[in-house]
Amino acid sequence: MNTSTLQLRKEDPAAADSMRLMEELSNALEAITGDSGKASFDAADVIGPAACFVVARDDSGSAIGCGALRPLQPGVAEIKRMYARHGTAGVGSAVLRFLETEAAASGYQALWLETRLVNRRAVDFYEAHGYTRIANYGKYIGNPLAVCFEKQL
Repeated sequence: MNTSTLQLRKEDPAAADSMRLMEELSNALEAITGDSGKASFDAADVIGPAACFVVARDDSGSAIGCGALRPLQPGVAEIKRMYARHGTAGVGSAVLRFLETEAAASGYQALWLETRLVNRRAVDFYEAHGYTRIANYGKYIGNPLAVCFEKQL
């Protein structure tokens, strides 16, 4: 995948391409963790001035990745619905950079996220991008299957 031709832009999470990518993510998460993650995401949370939903498109315009940013608490945004279609090297990193840039521009000081310990690709991905483990927060407190991360901006 040539990431120099990658187009990243904010899009409607309810649009057909957005929904298709999130469904692919849910199916992949279900296969890896036994949980689709759908219960932890509300599209309304990523619409508004302090939030966004981004779609990555290849040079043909095909949607190949996505991610979302939502307000969590003062100074902290949460990354949700991160996904890059299998075989699209560099797309996840590009989506994450886009979300980090958006978060900093919106005045956030930190980003938090949760994934499952069993999802080694995700755990390794976030650690490779400078995210450090933190105590589980919110609905993940007390969940031994969950691992939470933070990155200071």
